[in-house]
Amino acid sequence: MKIYRINMNDLSIKTEEVPREWNHLGGRALTSAIVAKEVDPTCHPLGAKNKLVFAPGLLTGTSAPNSGRMSFGAKSPLTGGIKESNSGGSASQKLAKLGVKAVIIEGLPAEDKFYNLHIDNNGIKIEQETELLGKGNYEVIDRLSKKYGDKIGVITIGQAGEYKLCSANISVKDYHGNIRSAGRGGLGAVMSSKKIKYITIDDTGAPGVTVANPEKFKEASRLLAKSLKEHPVTGQGLPTYGTNILVNILNEAGGLPTRNFRMGRFAGANKISGEAMYETILNRKGKPTHNCHAGCVISCSQVYHDAEGKFVTAGFEYETIWGFGAVCYVDDLDIIAQADRICDDIGIDTIETAVAIATAMEGGLIPFGDGQGMLNLLREIEKGSPLGRIIGNGAGFTGKAFGVTRVAVVKNQAIPAYDPRAVKGVGVTYATTPMGADHTAGYAVATNILQVGGHVNPLAKEGNVDLSRNLQIATAALDALGLCLFVAFSILDNPDAYQAIVELVNAQYNLNLTENDMTTMGQSVLHNELEFNKAAGFTAKDDQLPEFFNEQIPPHNTTWDFTTEELQQVFNA
Repeated sequence: MKIYRINMNDLSIKTEEVPREWNHLGGRALTSAIVAKEVDPTCHPLGAKNKLVFAPGLLTGTSAPNSGRMSFGAKSPLTGGIKESNSGGSASQKLAKLGVKAVIIEGLPAEDKFYNLHIDNNGIKIEQETELLGKGNYEVIDRLSKKYGDKIGVITIGQAGEYKLCSANISVKDYHGNIRSAGRGGLGAVMSSKKIKYITIDDTGAPGVTVANPEKFKEASRLLAKSLKEHPVTGQGLPTYGTNILVNILNEAGGLPTRNFRMGRFAGANKISGEAMYETILNRKGKPTHNCHAGCVISCSQVYHDAEGKFVTAGFEYETIWGFGAVCYVDDLDIIAQADRICDDIGIDTIETAVAIATAMEGGLIPFGDGQGMLNLLREIEKGSPLGRIIGNGAGFTGKAFGVTRVAVVKNQAIPAYDPRAVKGVGVTYATTPMGADHTAGYAVATNILQVGGHVNPLAKEGNVDLSRNLQIATAALDALGLCLFVAFSILDNPDAYQAIVELVNAQYNLNLTENDMTTMGQSVLHNELEFNKAAGFTAKDDQLPEFFNEQIPPHNTTWDFTTEELQQVFNA
């Protein structure tokens, strides 16, 4: 395995051996370790001292089910703290098969020129880029696939990234030619600051990933795949209705944030639900079940067509549908699908952007429920107009621009699709994760609402600090392995599935790890991230939700009632 270090100051490329302390790190564990060691926590996120790191997971590139995630890490221009955002697609598996442990991009070019990188079995080439500047992600992927062939891996930024907007994401081509996103934290702006428009990856002739004990690896893979297929969430619910199955579930639970977090139920929920989406996809000859990377056995993604049967978007996720739906008070699934497509094309985070638009609605820019007005604002982002740049810099920035105090952010990152007053475990995660408000950092919805891994009352305080802590640790470990977050559903209910994951790592690397070792790795990741944020100036006061969450939320009329001192127990235990 090797590390590629690309210095944009002089456009030099070095191949480095993997330091001993990073040998058994991957994914988020590796990106956060590198950022914590090499990036000044006080630096400007778009300046020369920040670094963009991407790394496949420890299991990526193997036949392990659902192991194709890639972690991207840097200091976030949105939060000002450390950031890891991960994505599916084909790039991670291709890098792993090429023997690439991580790619580190540092420095800034002396000239105001954009570049592209090409990674293959011979190394990395860097060239000036002129043809695809200003182009959206769909055109970039299409033209590069025609140039290099459909199997080429692509990592790219759209117009939002080129403008260095704080909501810009990094987009990744999947093996169907569709777009997946490392969405949160504005890492597309960091890639743009390094003047990289896109990266192509060709794994032709790659040596592949070595597995020390193939038979034990196959056995553990079979056990994990069996567990995922047999679990009611990963084997039935998600493959049928996708993540959007959660609209009706959260609406019933009173935890679906509606009209800029004023209510927990949305009258139009049935119109935008997973069930409605499923029927629409079938009627229009789309694909209700689809996967984002090779080896996925869940297939929670889908392909959505318009009324004329033309492709609109793929990977139509719950958080996106909630954001451009309930929180903006829009109940037209076709409008929401158009919003998703625009965001994919311009390369901008759908959660952050939807909450920014809801904030602008709060400020009177357009009315709540104005779906066409919402699409018009997204086109402003595409154009890079002054108004578009306000919205594209996130909910916090938008709130300041329009004098709004009801802004749903933690550490300046928009709160996702679960109201923390009605799903208190995930509220604890929002408040305390080093990432800023991020449901994936400790997905307590599983236990609070779906009753996976037991049940902790979502409306009460008791047990939710412990729940969030344990899930944040476990999630950091899964991110290090390159595993999809949804693997957690199975391992929370089936100890044998968790043991199978441990055995996969042992079989691949000839180790003797235990479940406790996996916990230690997750704790170590969080320690690195928390220490970085502390050095960047974050304090306990930053680990709290906005004050308007003290308001009661219908229908349960619960409030956010955790003190800052209570929340500090997440990492003090």
